[in-house]
Amino acid sequence: MFPNERNEWTQPSKTTRWLDYILDKYNLNKITTHGFRHTHCSMCFESGMGMEEVQDRLGHKDIKTTMNIYVHISKKRKKQGVHRVVEFMNY
Repeated sequence: MFPNERNEWTQPSKTTRWLDYILDKYNLNKITTHGFRHTHCSMCFESGMGMEEVQDRLGHKDIKTTMNIYVHISKKRKKQGVHRVVEFMNY
């Protein structure tokens, strides 16, 4: 949600154009404005925030929505998980 100069809601297509301009200008990977919501959710989770906190932050009524749709596990987090299991098994 982005307000304009008159504190009214900006049309979603306008933010898409802004984002596309920046991505093209700096040769960045494609992401949508909604994609930032998924990224923010995953970063909150990876920072140690509890799932209920992340659910509340995103305004989801059902925690399954947060867990099954919005949280994406990074390669770094997967690798850390493997190391924890190895340490647990005393290898």
